[in-house]
Amino acid sequence: MLALVPFGTFPFRIGFTPTLIDGAAGAFLFVYILQWVTSARREFLRLTPAHGLIALYAAWLIISFALGLRIAPPTTTTLRQFAETLLIISLVFVLVDLIRTPEALRRLYRLIILAGALQAVIALGLYALPDAAAERTLIRLARIGYPDGGVIRYIEDNPLEDERAIGTFVDPNVLGGFLAICAALTAPQLFAQRPLLPRWMLWGMMALLGTALFLTYSRAAMLAFGVGLVFVASFKGNRLYFALMVTAVIAALILPQTQDYIVRLLDAFQAGDLATQMRIGEYTDALRLIQRYPFTGVGFTGTPEIDLYVNVASMYLIMANQIGLIGVGLFAAAMIGVFAYSASAWQSARENPSLRALFIGSHAALITVLVNGTTDHYFFRLDFQGSITIFWLTVSLALITSRVADADALIPQRRSSSFSTPTTA
Repeated sequence: MLALVPFGTFPFRIGFTPTLIDGAAGAFLFVYILQWVTSARREFLRLTPAHGLIALYAAWLIISFALGLRIAPPTTTTLRQFAETLLIISLVFVLVDLIRTPEALRRLYRLIILAGALQAVIALGLYALPDAAAERTLIRLARIGYPDGGVIRYIEDNPLEDERAIGTFVDPNVLGGFLAICAALTAPQLFAQRPLLPRWMLWGMMALLGTALFLTYSRAAMLAFGVGLVFVASFKGNRLYFALMVTAVIAALILPQTQDYIVRLLDAFQAGDLATQMRIGEYTDALRLIQRYPFTGVGFTGTPEIDLYVNVASMYLIMANQIGLIGVGLFAAAMIGVFAYSASAWQSARENPSLRALFIGSHAALITVLVNGTTDHYFFRLDFQGSITIFWLTVSLALITSRVADADALIPQRRSSSFSTPTTA
């Protein structure tokens, strides 16, 4: 559902229109809580040190929301979206507690990359269709909350420019971010000692993900994936990835089909195109807001001055606008906590052939999304609940791989101790 209809809603109202993600996450959390209430789950809650920092960050979101009420009252939509965000963050605690074995982790990981490949197929299929046919296909989703027209996207929103792949994410940048995460998860499996799927299938999936990512023309997502791939290649035994990256760069510089893409990348670094110039303007306005409200931001319900606005094409700047530098600091502390915990678990994961590639891939995906967030905002904006879910699912996956690696490393010790004969006086 998250990969196929991330912005889908139920075709009815209950005071508000619930999204499909609301229904799935709510039902999942309800069953989990019911298991504790009925004593079906009797084991202790298993979390990581990073969860304390994530809890502090979530608490600050609530404080920021409350402080923002002095500026403007919330709408029903804002209340619903904020509650959804807290619900999604709570899933980080639930998933890490539920996924306790390498087998369960491998099933979850496999499901995610297969879903990503399926979305890539959908995106490529819609891209191959004539624009009118693709439009007719996508507006059929209007009954579940999707736009009922104007969904086909082009570079700089100019129909005279190249079309951009959108899939069922509708927004090409959002799709690009999702595909970059899935590609980062898949990449370490290509040469893994124990791959999740047959290698020919993994290479095919990687080709689909890479092609669809390219056709989104999302420069931020492509560069973020490049950083994630460098992270994968930095591990001992993964040097072949450097050769793949060099080959890809040379091909991009030589092939005529990629020349426009290279020009657009250069324009981005030189601020030579309209999209980049508009982003620079947004960054300047965001810094002006931060200077006026540096510590707590303006919250989620509005801005106190007519010349200020919070939306800006950067997850970190929109975060600073709405929850202040204190909130950004807590978010940074939470992410550092995730990587610090992972560093302590790397020794266990490195020696486990069934977990090593999963560990590297999940952290490459997290690095990808954090880099992508520097120039895109949809992993934090309340009206992009699908992207917020993808972000915290990526965080969950990094924590799960670390905790499972640590727990699995202790099993031989437990087994050896259970067979030892106690000495008697």
